[in-house]
Amino acid sequence: MPRPDAETIICTVDVVLLTLRQDQLHVVLLKRDREPFRNALALPGGYVHIDTDQSASDAAARVLLEKTGIVSPYLEQLASFTGPGRDPRGWSVSIAYYALVPESILPAQDEGIHVVPVNRLPSLPFDHKSIVEHALDRVRSKSLYSSLPVYLCGESFTLPQLQAVYESVLGEPINKVSFRRKVDELGMLEAIEGEMQSGRANRPAQLYRLRREFRHSLSMLDRGLNSRMS
Repeated sequence: MPRPDAETIICTVDVVLLTLRQDQLHVVLLKRDREPFRNALALPGGYVHIDTDQSASDAAARVLLEKTGIVSPYLEQLASFTGPGRDPRGWSVSIAYYALVPESILPAQDEGIHVVPVNRLPSLPFDHKSIVEHALDRVRSKSLYSSLPVYLCGESFTLPQLQAVYESVLGEPINKVSFRRKVDELGMLEAIEGEMQSGRANRPAQLYRLRREFRHSLSMLDRGLNSRMS
């Protein structure tokens, strides 16, 4: 039993929402409307509601929807960030998640929502900069051996477009033959019958989409991509 005078631990969820804009990873930040750090840019986050949230994942999905209007097809727990010094209100724990979405589904940027390049982050409150850095490490590592970057694509895309997305996430070129072999091994795509897009020199390119069974989960490789092959 806790002591009657024990302080309450603050329990929140924070979401690192990533997207691609102009071939660069960006993170969605919101302007805080209350203290502490009122008017500062921060990750979408909020308290866990013990009366309605059945899990931390439920809380993260709810917060993301309430703060951005987005239902992410893929939301993964990143890590827990804890301690007495991360929040001026007291000892706190934040269960952090990350999600990847195409830019096309982001809400229109307004006073409260800001889409910021991850390599030009402003000063962030709490330990949100560290959370973003952990998310970037996870995303780049996992992109080497999974279908994760496909969530940055729209409903349909060509293989060259998908390769460009992987290269933007990894920050390195990928050998075309190696990439297509790994995509085949992942088995995550299906060709859209009769759907083509004009490519270089007006050569039509086949359009693909994510297979239904991978729309909310990842396809994984036993051996990752060699991102340094040009």
